[in-house]
Amino acid sequence: MDNKIMLAMSGGVDSAVAAYLVKNSGYDAIGVTLSMFDMSDARFGCLSSSDAEDAGNVASRVGIEHFVYKCHKEFEEYVISNFINEYFKGNTPNPCIVCNKYIKFGFMLDLAKKIDCSHVATGHYVKLEEDSNGRFILKKGKDGKKDQSYVLWSLSQEQLSHSLFPLGAFSKEEVKEISKEIGLMRENKRESQDICFIPDGDYASFISRFTSKKFPSGDYIDINGKILGKHSGAIKYTIGQRKGLGISLGQPMYVCGKDMARNTVTLGIEKNLFSSSLDACNINFIPFDSLSSPIRVEAKVRYSASTAPATLEQTSEGTFHLEFDSPQRAITSGQSVVLYDGDCLLGGGIIK
Repeated sequence: MDNKIMLAMSGGVDSAVAAYLVKNSGYDAIGVTLSMFDMSDARFGCLSSSDAEDAGNVASRVGIEHFVYKCHKEFEEYVISNFINEYFKGNTPNPCIVCNKYIKFGFMLDLAKKIDCSHVATGHYVKLEEDSNGRFILKKGKDGKKDQSYVLWSLSQEQLSHSLFPLGAFSKEEVKEISKEIGLMRENKRESQDICFIPDGDYASFISRFTSKKFPSGDYIDINGKILGKHSGAIKYTIGQRKGLGISLGQPMYVCGKDMARNTVTLGIEKNLFSSSLDACNINFIPFDSLSSPIRVEAKVRYSASTAPATLEQTSEGTFHLEFDSPQRAITSGQSVVLYDGDCLLGGGIIK
């Protein structure tokens, strides 16, 4: 490995400790914080000036240089536009996965090469290993509750070969303790948001502000097409949602489907949420390039879900089919399904 490393620094505890560990391992390191958009733009709420300032202060304490680079155009093109377009299609996207592929391990890696850095180090809780064939393998981090392998399934071998994950062998509590011992961060430093550019979580209002589009009310229908009442805009609802429906039907009802063209939201009872199979597109495998025959895997249909046993079959160059041993709840188009063999991350795809 070459000796010059770029440290992706968000201003949080994880990237701060990652920077400390890399520097103390003897590498020539520099810290980089990305400015993803104009902070004066009221449509956004991601990287604040205090985050960049915190990252700079950490870099100074660790003893490395720190720089802030803009990627406004790239972030809007790859992350924001994809997020909005997927919601317009009736899907529920995961922007963090797109951001990792195109920004944190795309734009940042390109930047690293331009300034002669061989690798980009981040504060993700995941382990990276190289197998006997020279292929790079991702495994779950030591801390099962904090493991972030799910959001890295789309990374290529090229990206992985230039990445470092110093926190993979640590638990979150151990990282907090290191930070406290060496005085890297202020104790009340917040954790990062799930969707950094929508800090209040109101994605429908964000999309409306960004596109100037309004989302008209439409019909709630049951699984047989019977009209049940009125919703306040199909884009505002997510598969599996129960709260906030604004309708009383005498029993708990859940969002089971959406038709954006007809502007309808389908409601059903909880058993209507379960299905035993799915198809995925935009697939990526990590330990191998493709599958010639079905294999057994463990699959997660969302970040917070537990893994479930299933049979995986690749159906084309860019798609695969999963058949679960038992029905899974609220499989949602646009979300990522991520595949494992024990602790080894096999890859994933976008649920169709």
